[in-house]
Amino acid sequence: MPDRRTVLRATAGLAAATAGLTAATGGALAHFPRELDVEVKPDSEESPINPESNGVTAVVVYQTEEFDPTIEDVRYRFGAPEAVADGDGATPVRSHTDDVNEDGSMDLVLQFRTAEAGFDDDSETAELRWDRDAGREHGLSGRDTIRTVGDCRR
Repeated sequence: MPDRRTVLRATAGLAAATAGLTAATGGALAHFPRELDVEVKPDSEESPINPESNGVTAVVVYQTEEFDPTIEDVRYRFGAPEAVADGDGATPVRSHTDDVNEDGSMDLVLQFRTAEAGFDDDSETAELRWDRDAGREHGLSGRDTIRTVGDCRR
């Protein structure tokens, strides 16, 4: 059975193919194609998030052949897809580099204030957006599945 990251990569590939088809047929291009390889709470398979938590949530941006997060400006927004699409979401409070997946390439580990991410008890997906410039109109994005926990689930 494929793991969560394999399924998400396949989904990102389909989204990229759809965006290409849209461009070829004259439709609007997405400003934030899903090309980032991200993982929320890399130490946990289920990525539990308590939307009411006063803590932080770790998100890893993995280095790929197309994108090296360790050499780009740290202009990220994280949270519920609707929140980051509206220009909201949490911004990093800390970051460091580490070879998280032990592939010999350094990855970027970001920490975000969980309460600022815009998650609610129905959230199942987290999105990370990298803004190419201060205008926040173009960049890249990546998504991961999450499971909400805590008081909001009562």
